[in-house]
Amino acid sequence: MNKVRIGIVGTGYIGNVHGNIYSRDERAEISALYDIIPGRMEAASRRIGGRVCSSREELLDNCDAVLVCAPNKSHLEIASAAVAAGKHVFCEKPFTTGVEDARKLLEIVNGGNGVFQVGHNRRMAPVYVKLRELLADDPAHSAHIKMNRGELKNPPWTGDVSVTGGFLYETTIHLFDMVRFQFGEVTELKAYGSQHEYPEIDEFSVIFKFENGFHCTFASSSDASWHFPFERIEVFCHHRTIVTEEMERLLDSRGMNADFKTHSFHMVEKEDKWGYAQEDRAFITAILDGSSPPVTAEDGFKAVQIVEAVYESIRSGEVVRF
Repeated sequence: MNKVRIGIVGTGYIGNVHGNIYSRDERAEISALYDIIPGRMEAASRRIGGRVCSSREELLDNCDAVLVCAPNKSHLEIASAAVAAGKHVFCEKPFTTGVEDARKLLEIVNGGNGVFQVGHNRRMAPVYVKLRELLADDPAHSAHIKMNRGELKNPPWTGDVSVTGGFLYETTIHLFDMVRFQFGEVTELKAYGSQHEYPEIDEFSVIFKFENGFHCTFASSSDASWHFPFERIEVFCHHRTIVTEEMERLLDSRGMNADFKTHSFHMVEKEDKWGYAQEDRAFITAILDGSSPPVTAEDGFKAVQIVEAVYESIRSGEVVRF
């Protein structure tokens, strides 16, 4: 079997996470790297292998699949070029920024022939796989969700809207995708926001309604300190509460007594605990088997739609319906 040659555009933190995983996958080979900071690219090459390229065009000439791990606002341009070159594409979240750009990229992807997967890694994290498994047997009524960051100062670009597209794209979009994965399609939302620490809206409260009648509240703060758990879903079922605490554990309280069951994942390696290893293996499997990837371009587009609907609801003061 020929190995899938991987090219990575963007060799910062997340590019190296994926690169380390693929360097150990016998079905893959790190073949090419490109970054606008040469020293960072050269350091990555020493760690994970791969040809150091002087341009994205050179990278495209030396790989079968492209990992888009560059800043959020560059995803449309890089992913479009990779699809046009006939490459398989793994695009880190967000799919892109803005609904119009997302619609353009979706049309381009639908016109291509390769596998296109979006990096919403949380779907494959064991804690959320377990939550989905439990909800399949006991449908939920409602939920309360939070997705916070401690600050937008480290690294400095996390607070730069020209890079991220906005706080919701950098952090909160992870769980905007998750609510669709767990609870189905969103039909409407009402959002409130305010600005306190950073030059953008940095505090959010959202009420979601779903096709199946499910509803939930959702809070997201950019300056909440790093209090554990910064990410949490509380789901309410039939005399039952299921709670996730980041990727570390799930608590399941059934009935009307004080007993609950704990599912702990704290001993799982981070690459697996956060779903990175699973999503990378799934990408290679989809390429080799011709199967559908676990997170499609359509999924990526819908997550962008939710982000923009939240911003629109805050601007207009109105309910946004899908």
